[in-house]
Amino acid sequence: MRQTVQAESSAPRDPSAVTRGACALLARASCLTLLLLTLAGAAAAQGGRAPDAEELVVEGRNAGDVFASGRNVRVRGEVRGVIAFGGDVIVEGRVEGDAATIGGSVVQLEGSHIGGDVMVFGGSYRREGGGRAEGGRTYMVAGFEPELREAARDPASLLTPELSAAFVGWRVLSVLFWFIVSMALTAFTPGAVGRAAARLQLTSPRVALIGLLGVVVVGPGGTAALHLLPPMLGGLVFATGLLLVLFSYLFGRVVVHAVTGRWLQRVLLPEGRRSESVALLLGAAFWSLALALPYVWPLVVTGLVVVSLGLALTARYRLAWKRA
Repeated sequence: MRQTVQAESSAPRDPSAVTRGACALLARASCLTLLLLTLAGAAAAQGGRAPDAEELVVEGRNAGDVFASGRNVRVRGEVRGVIAFGGDVIVEGRVEGDAATIGGSVVQLEGSHIGGDVMVFGGSYRREGGGRAEGGRTYMVAGFEPELREAARDPASLLTPELSAAFVGWRVLSVLFWFIVSMALTAFTPGAVGRAAARLQLTSPRVALIGLLGVVVVGPGGTAALHLLPPMLGGLVFATGLLLVLFSYLFGRVVVHAVTGRWLQRVLLPEGRRSESVALLLGAAFWSLALALPYVWPLVVTGLVVVSLGLALTARYRLAWKRA
């Protein structure tokens, strides 16, 4: 079924094309991922998958952005920007801003115009004619197009991973990877891991609260810096916040593995068979399984990020910093 959308607006066109850097692209990709997870939750709550329409055709003049999920978008008129999840963006008319798709391709036909950037995740950009504004950039991440297209057309599949041999293999590799990382980090910085584990056991609510405040500041704050600060400074602030979250998550996962593994050892194993290596293996296996639970894994990831950031932000505190 073909659906046609027409919109008329007397608002003046924005003739300028804004060039955004790689940091802005990462911020927008994160927002798109969060939006896709939100759609997955909504689809799961409704208990089904919405029927797909074949194509969304936009004609006339549209003052806003066009968004579509699970279908192709064909722009014959004029829009400010267009984003498609699980479908192609076919530009026959004029796009003043960006044209983006996840799990699809952007096709620019003869006589069309794209004034901003072209962003493609899991597809390709085919320019068969038309023009681009000066300074417009093209970002492409190739590969996994069928998987991304299916995930975008059925967002609930993100929350309910399919049990298969490949899925089990990835879980086993995840356990081995995090076990090796935990062993290496514990061997190089045993004092830091030990102090962080003790701090997590003694003051876990305070660590979680500080981590939650850090997520609130780093997330919206880094995105706002891209728009409010000069390009170089904003990109530096955003990149610093992103690196802080990544390194904090790496360190925090190892600490959580150590604390969880020691607890599992006390419950499952006699005292003579306990060791730090077994504790780290048990912790890595426990959290890898927790991250495979349907509908629960986004909450587990959020909790791990919050706790990890809290441990990183409280690393300078002494062990005496604890509850009365």
